[in-house]
Amino acid sequence: ILFYEDTDVIREFQAKFKTYEAKFPEWSDQTSGMHQFTIWTALEAEGLGVNLQHYNPLIDVRFQTEFNVPPTWSMKAQMVFGTPTEGPAVPDDKKEFKPVEERMKVYGAQ
Repeated sequence: ILFYEDTDVIREFQAKFKTYEAKFPEWSDQTSGMHQFTIWTALEAEGLGVNLQHYNPLIDVRFQTEFNVPPTWSMKAQMVFGTPTEGPAVPDDKKEFKPVEERMKVYGAQ
């Protein structure tokens, strides 16, 4: 699965809503990330293994040519999926994590 953002659309919204002009590229990236996460979750729910790659810009020109992608589309990621042949290299119960309190701050909550 190839994830793209149409830069013409982003520029159109930047021109239409000047107050938020600087935010549209950031919001576009966030939207793309939400789509990637949702599709990843759906594929995993069907028992498929998923991997997200970021080979761009190395593959941009080849893919634009091969798949007739408009030049105003910017590739964000490539999602590879299929039937898992083995488990993760490091099982979740063996990964080391910092305590949640060190990774996330909540203000105003008691």
